[in-house]
Amino acid sequence: MDVDPPLYDLIAINDGDIQNIVLSYLVHNCYKETAESFANCTGLKQHTDYLVHMEKRKRIYDFAVEGNALKAIELTEELAQGLLENNEDLHFDLLSLHFVELVCSRKCTMALEFAQVKLAPFGKLHKYVEKLEDFMALLAYEEPEKSPMFHLLSVDYRQRVAESLNRAILAHGNLPSYTAMERLIKQATVVKHSLSQELGTDGLQSFSLRDFLKS
Repeated sequence: MDVDPPLYDLIAINDGDIQNIVLSYLVHNCYKETAESFANCTGLKQHTDYLVHMEKRKRIYDFAVEGNALKAIELTEELAQGLLENNEDLHFDLLSLHFVELVCSRKCTMALEFAQVKLAPFGKLHKYVEKLEDFMALLAYEEPEKSPMFHLLSVDYRQRVAESLNRAILAHGNLPSYTAMERLIKQATVVKHSLSQELGTDGLQSFSLRDFLKS
């Protein structure tokens, strides 16, 4: 059930709230120059340490996406001490990025040695065994990018790891790990789904976020 369009005009929304939502998205995704420009234009205040934190997160994110995982790990430990020690899943993902980079560079001997020292200890936990097998299988292919595990070499995979790292760093600094925009969309989706279930098939049609955003 959509709100009658004319009723939208009766719902007052503070411009400052909208501006903060936009700024939250820019800061979360480390668009430093755009965030500074937007804050200056709207008169919103941003603390200097917050901007410095954003710049450091951007460097870490970029290193992870570029495949320079060791540098990303080094900077993360400087910015968020103890984060990777307490988040084994994320630590494993970052170490695996470096392993993949060695494989792609055809440095198979170095990759194997790195895996034995850094990745093998994770094999003590069952949840990492299958992942380790997938990564190690890359060594069996002369062209790993053509292997069944080719997705582990993709930019998309590195971006997912980088985004998880960015959210973890934000949470470690007691900052929202998701933007206000993401939280609003999730909330709207949950409310719509709840209403659909309450009214059943004879009431609301099945909710589609994509269709709602197009309306």
